Amino acid sequence: MDAVQLAATASDTSTPVDGLRAVASLRTLVDSLEMRQVEQALRSGESWSTIAAALGVTRQAVHKKYAKRLSHIGATERGQ
Repeated sequence: MDAVQLAATASDTSTPVDGLRAVASLRTLVDSLEMRQVEQALRSGESWSTIAAALGVTRQAVHKKYAKRLSHIGATERGQ
């Protein structure tokens, strides 16, 4: 099922269990997309503060969520 179909199923309350499964699938997709975007932002030289602002969270929150998972990106690669 593609993202559009998942969103339609997630918003349809006539079958709650199917809707919940679609919500869980969308959450997994969004988490994966967010990780890719954060990684690319770091590679492009963006700061944790800029990334956090774009996501609407604190710098500490985004750093806690991604710093260990993206530790393979060195300071040179981050444009620092």
